[in-house]
Amino acid sequence: MDASVLDNLKGFVLAVVSSSFIGSSFIIKKKGLQRAAVSGRSANKRTNYFLGHLKFTRAMCTLSTLPKGSGGYGYLLEPLWWIGMVTMIVGEIANFVAYMFAPAVLVTPLGALSIIVSAVLAHFLLREKLRKLGIHGCVLCIVGSTVIVLHAPSEHSLSSVEEIWELAIQPAFLLYTASAIAVVLVLVLYCEPRYGQTNIMVYIGICSIIGSLTVMSIKAIGIAIKLTLEGSSQVAHFQTWVFAMVAITCIITQLNYLNKALDTFNTAVVSPIYYALFTSFTILASAIMFKDWSGQSASSIVSVLCGFVIVLSGTMVLHGTRESDPPLITDVYSSLPQISWLVQVNGNVWKQKDDDELSPDFITILRQDHFS
Repeated sequence: MDASVLDNLKGFVLAVVSSSFIGSSFIIKKKGLQRAAVSGRSANKRTNYFLGHLKFTRAMCTLSTLPKGSGGYGYLLEPLWWIGMVTMIVGEIANFVAYMFAPAVLVTPLGALSIIVSAVLAHFLLREKLRKLGIHGCVLCIVGSTVIVLHAPSEHSLSSVEEIWELAIQPAFLLYTASAIAVVLVLVLYCEPRYGQTNIMVYIGICSIIGSLTVMSIKAIGIAIKLTLEGSSQVAHFQTWVFAMVAITCIITQLNYLNKALDTFNTAVVSPIYYALFTSFTILASAIMFKDWSGQSASSIVSVLCGFVIVLSGTMVLHGTRESDPPLITDVYSSLPQISWLVQVNGNVWKQKDDDELSPDFITILRQDHFS
């Protein structure tokens, strides 16, 4: 078997394994984020008092002040979130090794498998319903990715990290990098404070753009490691360490905003949109930096573009089937018995009825330390 074909096969297998782990990690981390949010509520002293002694479920729901996606880093104390992180790291390591053997235009589109894994697991484990139309969207993503893979250009061989550095500092790629950083700064400084909690494209846009730079630096490091293992050490070259620092910075930023996206929006929607944008920006960056399309026929380029259109169509179909996430407190509320209550305060009597709302005066009383 030809060496290039064998390398592509190794990259293909590793990419499939990587996507399976990464798709699963979305769900595990989302469960961890949910548990962290619930734990944040139960840590409230007065809420615990009502829950343990009065079973006052309607008051508890009214007093709930920690909405989903409220932000913060409390999830770092949740073991399940760390299990998801380890799962993602394993997947990313497999993905990293895949880039050592195969071009980005082959490895990156195979991330479509993570969409299927995360959407199916979300349907069964997170009760985020995946409708028939959503399944059709997943199929479109897979078909589009297959078209891309079948018409992906071959990778140019590189013999040193200096060659990669020359590709990275060419004017076209420097322009792309500057544009990417400018857009990310606008999203972080202007869009996130205003639209981060309501527009899914803010967090995912940051993840995807930064992710394209991550892949380029990871690809450079992978080639350097491969060359080192083959006997041509690249450790002494400063370019290797520059690529490493860029990769670490981009990965931290990318994971931070991916966590925010998962904490705020439906997993079955986050995964496909993230895949589509991340793949698009990555292949664009790879085409600019590594000149993947050099020498390719017009039919191959058009086929790849058609594949992207199919993938993006699939993500739009999935986005159209999105369901609003139920508040996390719903699970606690539904597990408690429904009771009637009668409260007398300062001569006033309130009696609970099925459709009654709590009196504003009564809510004020509950928010004070009368029960501590």
